[in-house]
Amino acid sequence: MRRIAFFTSTRADYGLLRPLMAEVAARPALALQVIVSGTHLSEAHGATWREIVADGFPIDARVEMMVAADDAESVAHAAAQVLSGVAGVLVRLRPDVLILLGDRFELLSAAQAAVLARVPIAHLHGGEATEGAIDESIRHAVTKLSHWHFAAAEPYAERIRQMGEAPGRVWNVGAPAMDNIASLEPVPKETLEAFLGISLRAPAFLVTYHPVTLEEDGGLAAIQALLTALDTDAGSVVITGTNADPGGTAIRSSLQAFAGARPGRVVLVESLGARRYLSLMRHVDAVVGNSSSGLLEAPAIGVPTVDIGPRQQGRLRAPSVLHCGESAAEIRQALEKALSADHRAIAARCESPYGKPGAARRIVDLLATVDVAARAKPPFVERRCAADV
Repeated sequence: MRRIAFFTSTRADYGLLRPLMAEVAARPALALQVIVSGTHLSEAHGATWREIVADGFPIDARVEMMVAADDAESVAHAAAQVLSGVAGVLVRLRPDVLILLGDRFELLSAAQAAVLARVPIAHLHGGEATEGAIDESIRHAVTKLSHWHFAAAEPYAERIRQMGEAPGRVWNVGAPAMDNIASLEPVPKETLEAFLGISLRAPAFLVTYHPVTLEEDGGLAAIQALLTALDTDAGSVVITGTNADPGGTAIRSSLQAFAGARPGRVVLVESLGARRYLSLMRHVDAVVGNSSSGLLEAPAIGVPTVDIGPRQQGRLRAPSVLHCGESAAEIRQALEKALSADHRAIAARCESPYGKPGAARRIVDLLATVDVAARAKPPFVERRCAADV
């Protein structure tokens, strides 16, 4: 039986990995192993490991990641903790393949542990660009440590090939998020409102804003500008919690103060869970902030996105995604355009650049057949430029 291990450290990557985990669990020839770390294990971030268990996936290992303070040194120590913890887990579980998704700093730790333990890596969502975050460097580093690559779009697959990866190990399979949307059983609006404790009044915004790790203040000035822009309307605002990057504590404090001063209109929820989050997208007028979900899921659902600042710069964008700068005036202008009838019509009919449903099945079909016994990576593939021909 082929053992397929998944490393998940945030609510975001779990939401994308979940359809793959279900596909692996459903196949008798495959054994699912689940390694949980990061903010999943943090009460301050919603203890989202409970969602994994509620979905019916047993957790095989928990790797603590203690970020002692909101600074780069503490994050580096936390990354080292994950490296050490995952190394021990891989020795114990002995998976045939380790699945990694994305570009979090703790993902690089897991990848390093796998390389040293001689466990081959399958990487999802490689080849992408986020020019405003350290994730950019981490993602490409994980690509070079990985054996197989499942890209979410053809331009990303081509970028992986440009990095010297063997073309026969790079596939454009689309984004697993499309599977989540296709299979979604929506939570009724009334149930969502009861969970949130507010009524969703127009214009309603779903806001997620993470630290901008390449900016000096981590995006703190930008979050103040965003909150100023949001305060112009009398509609509802649902804010989800920040990630564990440097600068997250200061941003979270600003969000808590903003929500606390506006009860009944603004609510801050650390984690909605994937089903509630996608369901809520259907009942808001725009998705706002700097999360990849505004580029990945929101266009597929048909809701406008206001993407703020440089954090997602470089990613493929559907026509429904409006990019703006970090001043209150620029954000306000983008919000007004997102609410316009013309742009809402664009969002309603646009197609996602991240493929169609079926990514999970396509990925697991390949994982079930790749040669896991050949632990060494193929040689770097040189690409000849036109000028060299």
